[in-house]
Amino acid sequence: MISKPEESAKMRVTIIGAGSWGTALALVLADSGHTVKLWAREPEVASRINSHHSNPSYLKGCPLPESITASAHYAEALAGAQVVLFATPSHVLRTVASSVKSLLEPHQLVISVVKGIENDTYYTMTQVLREVLAGVISEDQISTLYGPSHAEEVATRKPTAVVAASYSASTAKTVQQLFTSPMFRVYINRDILGVEVSGSIKNIMAIAAGVAEGAGFGDNAIAALVTRGLQEMKRLGMRLGASQDTFAGLAGVGDLVVTCTSGHSRNRTVGKRIGQGEKLDDIISHMNMVAEGVKTTRSVYGWAQKLGVEMPITEAVHAVLFEGLNPRDGVYRLMTREQKEEILY
Repeated sequence: MISKPEESAKMRVTIIGAGSWGTALALVLADSGHTVKLWAREPEVASRINSHHSNPSYLKGCPLPESITASAHYAEALAGAQVVLFATPSHVLRTVASSVKSLLEPHQLVISVVKGIENDTYYTMTQVLREVLAGVISEDQISTLYGPSHAEEVATRKPTAVVAASYSASTAKTVQQLFTSPMFRVYINRDILGVEVSGSIKNIMAIAAGVAEGAGFGDNAIAALVTRGLQEMKRLGMRLGASQDTFAGLAGVGDLVVTCTSGHSRNRTVGKRIGQGEKLDDIISHMNMVAEGVKTTRSVYGWAQKLGVEMPITEAVHAVLFEGLNPRDGVYRLMTREQKEEILY
């Protein structure tokens, strides 16, 4: 078990992933006096962080303090770390975690801020880490941080509230203390499964909301998609044993609302461009960063089919993204489904 530091204790944190979110969280940690080392996949990104104290490839206009350094080498980045935070795209987390496993030590705290459901296994990201790192890092030392938190706003110190969830209450408390600052408030949520499920499915709903906007369907349609999308998140999560209350919280409705409505949302942007007539492959090929909802749609669609959980919006997004369904036909399909009661008692 990791020992809980005092609130003022300063930690050495390694962030695996120097994209926009990893860099923004590095700033949160540095503001609280922690020492941060970023691992960057691209050597030129690491070099720029070290020499110019900036990361314009992923987070423009945000100067980085000297307490944030970077490396493109796993061993160098992880040397002396007390906390290891994974901020990679979801589809490479298993590979990256496998690559660094031999460099980790049993006393380290591991945090995932990766949002997504793994294809084929239908594992959440902490479940991936739990399996890959078994024998080195115990389940109780694995945690996650989710909530409505666009990197662009976190990096510019706009007020943000998120939740820390873990397989261990004491570990969640440690994460809360690690990240809490005047502009970054952290709550504890004991339902790690619900937090990860809701924080992943909301990206699918953001694609749907973007499609509706791009196709010109109006605010009423977007509001309906967000509201019914929340029901889909809750339906699948509760089928898996998650708490209903989680979906009314920051990782649920909070993250859903911001991702479906904000111009910072990559998933909403992808959906909007599809609604305007662009092809998915063309959109993805010109994006510098990953829209997690695309791959998560495959996972959640398959997961729902396997479990027999009704998720019509997810099915429609899957058909639009991967089956060639016209977005307008997808909305028509949703609107003309069999009539139902809103709430099943």
